[in-house]
Amino acid sequence: MSVAASLRERLPVKPGTLPGVVAAALVLACSEFVRSGLYAAYLPQATGMLLGVPKADAVAVAATAFTVHFISDTVMRGPAGALISRFGVRTMMLAGAALSLLALGLMAGTHTAWVLLLCAALHGVGFSAMWPGAMNLTADATRDSHKGRAVTAISLVVMPLIGGGFLLLGALAERPRALVFTIILSVLALALVSALFVPDRLRRPIDEARPDRRARMKTALSALGPLFPAAFMQTLTMTLLGPLLFTLYRDLGLTYWSMVALLGTGGAVAFGSLPLTGKVADGGRARLAVTLGFTLLALGLGGIATTPPTWALFALAALVGVGYAFIMPGWAALVTGRLPEAERPAAWGVLMTVENVGTSLGPLLGAFAYRTLGPTGPFITGASLAFLTAVGYVVFRRLLTTRAEAGLEGGA
Repeated sequence: MSVAASLRERLPVKPGTLPGVVAAALVLACSEFVRSGLYAAYLPQATGMLLGVPKADAVAVAATAFTVHFISDTVMRGPAGALISRFGVRTMMLAGAALSLLALGLMAGTHTAWVLLLCAALHGVGFSAMWPGAMNLTADATRDSHKGRAVTAISLVVMPLIGGGFLLLGALAERPRALVFTIILSVLALALVSALFVPDRLRRPIDEARPDRRARMKTALSALGPLFPAAFMQTLTMTLLGPLLFTLYRDLGLTYWSMVALLGTGGAVAFGSLPLTGKVADGGRARLAVTLGFTLLALGLGGIATTPPTWALFALAALVGVGYAFIMPGWAALVTGRLPEAERPAAWGVLMTVENVGTSLGPLLGAFAYRTLGPTGPFITGASLAFLTAVGYVVFRRLLTTRAEAGLEGGA
């Protein structure tokens, strides 16, 4: 066997599928670069200049644009998944990139608030195909023994681009709009070109004995239904603290840079633990992985709520990092292991809608906990939700069993 053939055998993806997965990941990364930079960093600073309105009005328009974009993306995730099932990944990602490019091309020249908001809504519709497309293509391309880790890897690859877009476009907020939108439209053009290299589908199951649409829908819903509460609870829990971290660090006795170091410690431990935790998830123990993950998350956040010494905070951050390292591949393996392959794009799109709802409500719940319970409130709330989620995975384990887990239990 040649060296090249040996390397291909070791790859977690099936032969010939890697270029398509890389192309889909690039489309998603470019799309997230633009979205994070535009709505989270650029528009909050530059809307007044773009529209020629007072600061108070500009802040309101920028916040509304983010909300409109997020709502349109959330609402369209399910339909986007259904269209991927029907027309294929390349068609939908190409259409989404083209619509995003059109919408932000119009935004680049507008001086009117309602046009800016309309463009944000259209951009949300275009963006809605990106995550379901990339996730489903990756799941289809990956060997069964690596699905959780592969889907998690795509999410991790995108994260630096999210941060990069935020930092770059935020830093250019006071520069001429032509420069900023040239960057935005160039990145979206790269996404559009990359989408041409995404395969429509890796599996084309043409089966004369395939059940009718109603029977297939019933099967998909029975697999999907138990995942709804889990999807909502975990995104609610995992986003609760995000916007508050740099508000709370003084209450924890930290400086700004020690808070950065604390976050870096948790992230490094999470990333370093993934090879081990991913093996647990992909080894037919997806439910065990998420249960362990949320248990560790509850212990870590609960420990932080006691406001311990700084050295203990770093130990607790590491514990939270291991928790996240179990949750990410565990959830990916749970979803890919439960959803039927033929209906997975549509079902996963619907599931992502529920995840987005939890993501949007998490920061609001964190802010409410901070206001009512004080600085430790968000940590107490997060620990309680994480523990409740872990208990849910234990109590409803029969409803949350993957095909691989059912095989292991049957063999036992």
